[in-house]
Amino acid sequence: MLRKEELEAIQKAIEIVSSGDVSGAAEKHLPGALIQATVSPATVFAQLEIAGSALIAGASAQLRAATLLRQRAEKAQSGFLLSIAARMTEDPFAKVKQMIKDLLVRLMAEAEQEADHKGWCDEELATNKQSREDLTASVETLTASIDELTAKEAKLKKEIAELSEEVKDIDEAVSTATKDRQSEKETNTATITDAKAAQEAVIAATKVLQEFYGKAADATALLQRRQTPAEDLPTTWDSAYTGMQGSSKGVIGMLEVIQSDFARLEASTSTEEDQAQREYDSFMEESAVNKAVKEKEARHKGFDLTRTVRALGETKKELEATQEELTAALEYYDKLKPSCIDAGVSYEERVQKRQEEIQSLKEALKILEGEDLSGGAA
Repeated sequence: MLRKEELEAIQKAIEIVSSGDVSGAAEKHLPGALIQATVSPATVFAQLEIAGSALIAGASAQLRAATLLRQRAEKAQSGFLLSIAARMTEDPFAKVKQMIKDLLVRLMAEAEQEADHKGWCDEELATNKQSREDLTASVETLTASIDELTAKEAKLKKEIAELSEEVKDIDEAVSTATKDRQSEKETNTATITDAKAAQEAVIAATKVLQEFYGKAADATALLQRRQTPAEDLPTTWDSAYTGMQGSSKGVIGMLEVIQSDFARLEASTSTEEDQAQREYDSFMEESAVNKAVKEKEARHKGFDLTRTVRALGETKKELEATQEELTAALEYYDKLKPSCIDAGVSYEERVQKRQEEIQSLKEALKILEGEDLSGGAA
């Protein structure tokens, strides 16, 4: 309706300026004010008609450009193009053209900025991903090392405790064996001493008896017989008395058996003492070797335990530092996600949508510039 009224007003203006009142008076009284002297009224009227046609054509171009942008907005689901299409039907023709040019410049600048941002995001995300993967692998490796070192520490402590207990048992066994050996040696020494003394005593007794009965066997008369009256002589004094030669042999034989028993006791006790002493010496030597071996092994395990505890502490510190780095990397990844990942649509979709918007604006601008009759006439 506005455009129709505008056309009617232009036609009326053309009719008015074409009348003699205006054209004649202008030519007579205003030769240099309204129009140049070399310009005829017909030329002025033609320019007014061209201007009117240009307004109509410009309005038509705006309409077609707006329609194009609405169609492209629906296809690309672009609220941006839809808002531009709405403004094209409201703003003046020249302002619309300039607005589109400004928007094209802005979109291209945004595309370049986003391309730079996309490159930065890709680099930062790749670096962050590699860091997170490396740090995660390091955390897993360090955790496994800590578990292994902890188990080794417990094992070494247990083995050292067992070796210490075994050394203690050896010391106790040596102490007990030494006490038993001393007691046994004292008993055997006393037995041997007693056996020797008994043998000497039996030998002495046997010697006494042997000497007596040896002399008694040589006796030929009894002194008492010569000194005693015949009527008083016992009937047993009818011959010379030589002692209890028959019985003496049994006594002496028994003493000899006793002496032999004491000799065997001395010999067996001496043998047992020698054997016990050899066994004791062997046990002491073996115990000393076993104790030295176990003490040496315990020292080595103690050194290993010290190294293990030190390595465990260092590994725990390294794990703590690595875990802090991993936490920082994860936090940085969360910061990257809003601008680099969680943008609603992918970068490719945004690029494609912006390209469609730029292309649509370019086509709309071509429509406007192609139909700019006033600019072409000028």
